[in-house]
Amino acid sequence: MLKKLLLATVAAGLVSAATLPLQFTPAMAAMTCKEAAKMKYPDMVKGLKDRHSFKKACKEAWKAAQ
Repeated sequence: MLKKLLLATVAAGLVSAATLPLQFTPAMAAMTCKEAAKMKYPDMVKGLKDRHSFKKACKEAWKAAQ
């Protein structure tokens, strides 16, 4: 009995999870290269050169994909 109840609960959970739509916020979809670089290298002093090179590479990749 417990096994059947557990199986039914898992099946219902999988069905309900599959029917829920994925929701993306506009902020996630519209992240700029500058914001991505700030998230990857948050330290301003140590990561300034790394942030600049990441931002430049991101822009070049975006332009190549267009």
